[in-house]
Amino acid sequence: MQKLDISKQEKETLDEAINYWQQRGLIDDGLAKRLNESYQVKGFDWKRLAQYAFWIALSCVVLAFLSLFADQMVIRWIERLYDTPDTVICIFCLILAFLFYFWGFRNKRKHPDKTFTNEALMALGVFATATFIGYLGKIIDKGSGHFSLLFLASVVIYGVLSVKLSSRLIWVFTLVSFGVWFATETAYHSNWGFHFWGMNYPLRFTLFGALLTAFAVFLQPRIKQLEPFRQISYVIGLTYLMVALWLLSIFGNYSDMDKWSQVRQWHIFYWGLLSSAVSLGLAWYGLKRQDNVAREFGIVFFIINIYTRFFEYLWDNINRAVFFLLLAASFWYIGRWAERVWSGQEKKKAL
Repeated sequence: MQKLDISKQEKETLDEAINYWQQRGLIDDGLAKRLNESYQVKGFDWKRLAQYAFWIALSCVVLAFLSLFADQMVIRWIERLYDTPDTVICIFCLILAFLFYFWGFRNKRKHPDKTFTNEALMALGVFATATFIGYLGKIIDKGSGHFSLLFLASVVIYGVLSVKLSSRLIWVFTLVSFGVWFATETAYHSNWGFHFWGMNYPLRFTLFGALLTAFAVFLQPRIKQLEPFRQISYVIGLTYLMVALWLLSIFGNYSDMDKWSQVRQWHIFYWGLLSSAVSLGLAWYGLKRQDNVAREFGIVFFIINIYTRFFEYLWDNINRAVFFLLLAASFWYIGRWAERVWSGQEKKKAL
């Protein structure tokens, strides 16, 4: 029998619903077992990977020809600044934030099915809150330069709001603000240098991401108020970790761009090995534990690491047209491989 492919979050919801119906005697054990066996967590979307790989391959072919005729394109962004009293903006944003939160929470209670509308209202409240905190900092600033405390305040405010309003979107902003606070706080204590305790930003955020991921996996499920946000913390923790590791594989632990530009990439190749090893480890863990998040993070960042090394070692050494043709061929091969995997999975489901 063909099973319904659903996400891990949807599976958890269905499991809880079936368990609830079974405990209340609404369904018998046999029906509960059949329902549980009628769906499964969907695996890696090989069809989408194949589609994207083919698109990238075709784009690379176009770039291969364009690189013969075009050098570079420069895009300039122009920002227009205007003067407005800080106190006025601060009070206005505070009122606006309260209105958006109230509107969003009220709409969520009346229309819980309108997820995108409700989260959009919460997001507007978050932006208004961020603006309020920023202008409040300008008003009370005494020249200390310790503005990272404002980001810490936003972490506390967003954290409380996300729990009180049961908003996953606000929890996302909580963790993003937490990352910004970590960056600015360590920069402040290093006198705004790029090294803190001998670590540059990518290395710092590698440790930060690892700690946040560990918190999401081991500690957050034990905290009742934060348990609903565990999956979000897990995803964002892995994002911090893997992006930082990828940047570390490019820049190493250097903070001076002049010194880094004088170093051959193979001198920091061990960071690339570490990033690839962690990616493979995540993919293996995800496959073994049926953890789709870990598996897809591992596969995606392993591919990113491979192509990063491809750019590092071939970009300055071969003709641009040949470079993009090789890149197109590699993505075409990935597309064909993903297409075969997806076709095999579809055939198994049909049996």
